[in-house]
Amino acid sequence: MRGTFKAAVLAVSSLLVFISFAHSAVPPSGDAKKAVPAKSQAAAAPVKAPAAARTKASSTRRDLPDVRSGSVLVIDARDSAVLFSRHANVAAPIASITKLMTALVVLEGGQPLSETLEITQDDRVKGKGAASRLGVGTKLSRGDFMHVALMSSDNRAAHVIARSFPGGVPAFVRAMNAKAQALGMASAHFADPTGLSELNVASAEDLCLLVSAASRNPTVRQYSTDHRHSVVVGKRMLEFRNTNTLVAKADWNILVQKTGFTNEAGQCLVMKTVIKDRTVVIVLLDSFGKYTRVADARRIRKWLEARVPDRGTPAVADRA
Repeated sequence: MRGTFKAAVLAVSSLLVFISFAHSAVPPSGDAKKAVPAKSQAAAAPVKAPAAARTKASSTRRDLPDVRSGSVLVIDARDSAVLFSRHANVAAPIASITKLMTALVVLEGGQPLSETLEITQDDRVKGKGAASRLGVGTKLSRGDFMHVALMSSDNRAAHVIARSFPGGVPAFVRAMNAKAQALGMASAHFADPTGLSELNVASAEDLCLLVSAASRNPTVRQYSTDHRHSVVVGKRMLEFRNTNTLVAKADWNILVQKTGFTNEAGQCLVMKTVIKDRTVVIVLLDSFGKYTRVADARRIRKWLEARVPDRGTPAVADRA
């Protein structure tokens, strides 16, 4: 009996030893899942671009101006070389940038700037931004109305000079579209002389052509860049100020400019300016916020000053 018990104890001990040995010979399940041949580990490792390539891509992005406007075009006025471009071929509402075309049609139509015009009920255009300090019955010269329209973007002033055109506003709008076609503004279309209509559309490429044409007219250059202009209305003296604050800055040399805003167009700014002895045309469309278009203009100038030390050095174009 005692011998049988001893034999049983020895058998159980041997079995436990065997189980312990077998367990230690098999890796735990977790480690088994992690066990990958060296070749597989190499294949699974993420592939990284060489350090030099990553640095180059990063520096290229940093070299572009950090502009926030939806559509942007910057060209060298000397040879029309594109310095920076973003969605520049997309037609979009242009708001009061329209008034550059309005001025060109009046001036090229040969209508006398000294002729007195009067605002009537027909000039009370509707829409956001249509408010005006020039009431019905206001009498000013065609030149004064154009001055206020270009500098201070007054919509009644723009409308009255279009209404006084031979054939009225319909004929004036036809002349605007004919001029756009003559300038090669392929995607431009005008429906009214003020820019309040969302049907007034053009691409940034189109507007570069318009700005260049406007800059060749001394009257447009002067009226659009004056800091302020005063007119006598009845017994009152009304002072109008430029909607582009940059024209009053001593560190800017702006040859021609125009601002614009409607809900559909966003904040817009076009101008021809001299930066480090280089004349450039800048078009900024669909900016958001009141100050973004001016901030974008400053960013572009800073970028050009850093990237273009002289007129012969090309800059970078982002055609996204």
